[in-house]
Amino acid sequence: MPRGKSRYLNLLSAAIFIGLEFAALGLLSSSAPIQNIWLNRFSHRTMAFLWGGGEDLRGYIGLARRNEALERENEELSRMIREYSLRKFESEADSPEDLHGFRFTPATIVKMSRNNQHNYIILDKGSADGVKTECGIITANGVVGIIDAVDKHFSYGRAFTNANMKLSARIGRLGSVGPLTWDGISSGSAILKELPLQVTVHPGDTIFTSGFSSIFPPDIPLGIAGDTRVASGSTTEVHVSLFQDFSQLRFVTIVENLKLDAIKELENKVN
Repeated sequence: MPRGKSRYLNLLSAAIFIGLEFAALGLLSSSAPIQNIWLNRFSHRTMAFLWGGGEDLRGYIGLARRNEALERENEELSRMIREYSLRKFESEADSPEDLHGFRFTPATIVKMSRNNQHNYIILDKGSADGVKTECGIITANGVVGIIDAVDKHFSYGRAFTNANMKLSARIGRLGSVGPLTWDGISSGSAILKELPLQVTVHPGDTIFTSGFSSIFPPDIPLGIAGDTRVASGSTTEVHVSLFQDFSQLRFVTIVENLKLDAIKELENKVN
């Protein structure tokens, strides 16, 4: 039998079968009250199942929007907490020299590389939003990078997971200070270097920004200290597990040191 004719007969058989099923259901519904009640219950359960499935589908589709809204809300709350902490510090300062002068701008990541030794980040804020070069990029979980270039509506920066990126970090809030760099292997790992040999580091100690940088505020939690080792026989290095999950980043905060120009001017005079 030709293939086309066989396909036609199959479709015809299926249509006849469906028609007979509907006819049987119609006869059953009109034959007796009990069958009618049973069919009504069956149809109601079927409709409830379909409606419930539709609600679940709509809820699943809306999940991404809700997650995005929650991320934005969390980042905004983190920004407000940071600003409140800084204002509280300013209100308690004894002299103008004690003040922290930082401005925070929320931003969204447009693009971020993650798979090479020189990873970068592009944000949706630029000079029109007051963003400048040498601004820091942070979240509530740590340091993300530094702004290197800006146009009117976008900014480009080095990510912390970049071989050319380092920042000043401290063990605890009062401990020794050294440069923190990405380990070049895992996005969740870094190395705190150039610590004196006599420094005691306990696994589980929290690592913070030191405040010695003109880019980042002090006391931003960065990660947890792990194993230590002696480097070149003269300094101690500490493995650090970062708080920041770079694989899940989307919303960040750009932080600007409002005193940076004055600091650079002073440095130029000395030099």
